Amino acid sequence: MATETVAKPRTSARVHVQKFGTFLSGMIMPNIGAFIAWGLITALFIEKGWLPVPELGGFGTNAAGVKNLGLVDPMIKYLLPLLIAYTGGKNVYDVRGGVVGAIGTMGVIVGAGIPMFIGAMIMGPLGGWTMKKIDMLWDGKIRPGFEMLVNNFSAGIWGALLAMLGFFGISPLVTAFSEGAGRVVQFLVNNGLLPLTSIFIEPAKVLFLNNAINHGVLTPLGVQQSLDQGKSILFLLEANPGPGLGILLAYMFFGRGAAKASAPGAAIIHFLGGIHEIYFPYVLMRPLLILAAIAGGMTGIATLAVTGAGLVAPAAPGSILAVLAQTSRDSYLGVILAVLLATAASFLVASVIMKTTKHSDDDDLNAATSRMEGMKGKKSSVASTLTGAGAGTAAGAAAGGHGSVGVLAGPVRNIVFACDAGMGSSAMGASVLRNKIKAAGFPDVKVTNASIANLSDTYDVVVTHQDLTERAKPATSSAVHYSVDNFMSSPSYDEIVDLVRESNTGGGTSDAGTSHGAHAADAPVDAAPAAAGAAAAAPAAGPSSNGTSEILARESVVLTGSATTRDAAIDEAGRLLLARGAVDEGYIAAMHEREESVSTYMGSFLAIPHGTNAAKDHIRKSAVSVIRYPEGIDWNGKQVKFVVGVAGINNEHLHILSSIAKVFTNKEQVARLEAATSEDEVLDLFGKVNA
Repeated sequence: MATETVAKPRTSARVHVQKFGTFLSGMIMPNIGAFIAWGLITALFIEKGWLPVPELGGFGTNAAGVKNLGLVDPMIKYLLPLLIAYTGGKNVYDVRGGVVGAIGTMGVIVGAGIPMFIGAMIMGPLGGWTMKKIDMLWDGKIRPGFEMLVNNFSAGIWGALLAMLGFFGISPLVTAFSEGAGRVVQFLVNNGLLPLTSIFIEPAKVLFLNNAINHGVLTPLGVQQSLDQGKSILFLLEANPGPGLGILLAYMFFGRGAAKASAPGAAIIHFLGGIHEIYFPYVLMRPLLILAAIAGGMTGIATLAVTGAGLVAPAAPGSILAVLAQTSRDSYLGVILAVLLATAASFLVASVIMKTTKHSDDDDLNAATSRMEGMKGKKSSVASTLTGAGAGTAAGAAAGGHGSVGVLAGPVRNIVFACDAGMGSSAMGASVLRNKIKAAGFPDVKVTNASIANLSDTYDVVVTHQDLTERAKPATSSAVHYSVDNFMSSPSYDEIVDLVRESNTGGGTSDAGTSHGAHAADAPVDAAPAAAGAAAAAPAAGPSSNGTSEILARESVVLTGSATTRDAAIDEAGRLLLARGAVDEGYIAAMHEREESVSTYMGSFLAIPHGTNAAKDHIRKSAVSVIRYPEGIDWNGKQVKFVVGVAGINNEHLHILSSIAKVFTNKEQVARLEAATSEDEVLDLFGKVNA
């Protein structure tokens, strides 16, 4: 997030490179575990490993005289590139993009015959992006019942074409690039010039530009070198913790105030935890200290070059523990010396700078940390170590006791409602909040819904049921979190509206908001904003838009339900969906499973039972059932008079859920529902959702 005062720098070359680096690391970092697994297998089982095993290491022959294939070669040639490609495609276009990207990458792998990490980082996102564009061509134009056929064959056909493109077109180019880059690295090594790379790498780390270098070039080249030589110096060009540790040690001895007091804790996090960004604010306080980092980096690289030491796989994070775990069998002395000498060189240069320059560290650490987070583009996970827990008080105050975690650094632009399946509770809650925020005069704030499994750390505000908040926090650590237990009329909605007003107007009130009054969010939802919210929540109307089927049919509306318990009501709602041919028996069981994990009670006498995220395979078409219980049913201690069963494919049901949300946020319309004497009255109240 960014305010107007920092919007302009975000178009700079640095930010573009930073975003590109983040995009590259987004493909590599989720798969670091696989790289580590390959590195351990290589270190242990190859012919020169700690525990040579021909069948695992891929050397020697078996009893039939056939060369052992082993694990090392197939993992590096196929598994790792395909994982990278899948992740890259998924980042662009979810699972569908990941699958197509992996198919295309297979052509590059086979065409090149060598590990194709750079090819995977090209073909994965390319496959996802092109598949997304192709799907847009016929979005909303496929006849009901043919969606699966079109989706599967389009992905298969395009994936096959991309595989051929990768084989004949991309693999020769990437092979030439890899060989050229390898020759450049070898030239630097042979001529003793490799230490000079620290002149670029160390400043890049502080500016968060290192990912573009490390994950875009060094890791792929390092893996290739490790495969050929059993180890690579390239893995430690950026990951050596020595330069940062030397700077923190200098602050421990010669620093002042808060910087000196926080340096020991920062050193532990940096050296053992591997979170290098912890020392960046210390450099930003005294920019000359970048010379200390460069000196340490050059010393470490020179030591590695002289001793011929290296790692067998990437060390991520850059903890000394991870470095030692990936150190080649014959390189422990060289690697340990590289870390120690890098620390010493950095410490000496930093000490001289700190002793010979006048500077007060008392008031600058917070400001430097803020600058560091500004360059990073989001909240730092370790910032509280430097600035104290008080850094989060703004969010806590804004949340009124209901919000937690991240700190807003600019205006609220996107809010997500998350639930287990992402198709019921969250859809209705998002519709209610969307209408409130629009009524307050902020129509540009995007409010969406999603399943917890699909959350990413790209949202400003995350709203979940109180029982799901802890599951949502790890994936969205930078966001402000709100927990609710009533999706229809939670007090947190007004708090979120106030947070939007504060962050988006600098504490004032927008012109549009003023026209609605100071408490516009408390007013009944107007029909026009609700209709706009419904349209926003249902971009793909599916069958309903074609007039070929109804999501809410007259036969699925029951004015007087027969159930007297929660579970019986779920069964009754599920049977209506089953009778429509919308689901199979397995979906009803999943509705009960969902209810046991998190209640579907929404508030305003409404419950919307629906299946779990894993139960989507049991849905045949989108449908909704509505049952009224005039006497009410006990729903985990809450009185429920209306039960809405939900089954949705491709967001087709969101339009009806938005209409239902509009009804149940209006007490007058709830009263009309209670007094309705015919199914047609119920359908009319829901705004003719099948039109």
